[in-house]
Amino acid sequence: MDEAQLKEIAERLNRAERDHVAIDPPAASAALSSTDAYRIQMINVERRLAAGRRIVGRKVGLTSLAMQKMMGVNEPDFGHLFDDMILASGAECHVGELMLPRVEPEIAFVLSRELNGPGVTREAVLAAAEYVTPALEIIDTRIRDWKITLADTIADNASSARVVLGAEKIAPRRFDLAAVAMQLEKNGSVVEEDVGAAVLGHPAEPIAWLANKLAEFGQLLAAGSIVIPGALCRAVAVANGDSIAARFGPLGSARVSFI
Repeated sequence: MDEAQLKEIAERLNRAERDHVAIDPPAASAALSSTDAYRIQMINVERRLAAGRRIVGRKVGLTSLAMQKMMGVNEPDFGHLFDDMILASGAECHVGELMLPRVEPEIAFVLSRELNGPGVTREAVLAAAEYVTPALEIIDTRIRDWKITLADTIADNASSARVVLGAEKIAPRRFDLAAVAMQLEKNGSVVEEDVGAAVLGHPAEPIAWLANKLAEFGQLLAAGSIVIPGALCRAVAVANGDSIAARFGPLGSARVSFI
């Protein structure tokens, strides 16, 4: 696909986010490859940087086998996290700023030093992490009714919107992160349960994948980056008045209210 077509799709996605008016899936009307979709994502990343926003990390998506099978893919995808996406646990999230929000529980990593692929391993991720903390990712889509393909979600910055970070700062090797149990509560009732191994066997594995994938684009994970490795369970839809909490046993918890 030529650059003019990519820029036109990027502008449609940008306008949809700005005006809160969903668009039809770009991949339905254009033969978008993953390479095309990442270029569209980067066009809007560059637009946001030019507007004064700052990249603070990355997200990895499609890290569960169930989601990969559903989307017909055999590897995850990634998007960018910006400074104005980050919320502290206990914060309120304004649903009027979003379109079709859903929430996913994750174990976030904060890096003390850079990770530069190829060849990054799970152990390298654990060695480079300053700490891990409970997180809730609020995903959203600019595409009508969540009718997305892999290329659609990549182009739409991996359906990212907000990230809620817990207050706890846990040494990454203090607990076996694969065995950490998670409970997701919606309005006080448990709606999902799983363990850290739900994301590629261990929460550090998607981050190793990401560091190696970024190397294909000549990029790296910088020191200080916040990286979220994917959901431990299905995404839960939310609306005005809902409250969500994710409890990660010894790691602590993260919570958010929607107003």
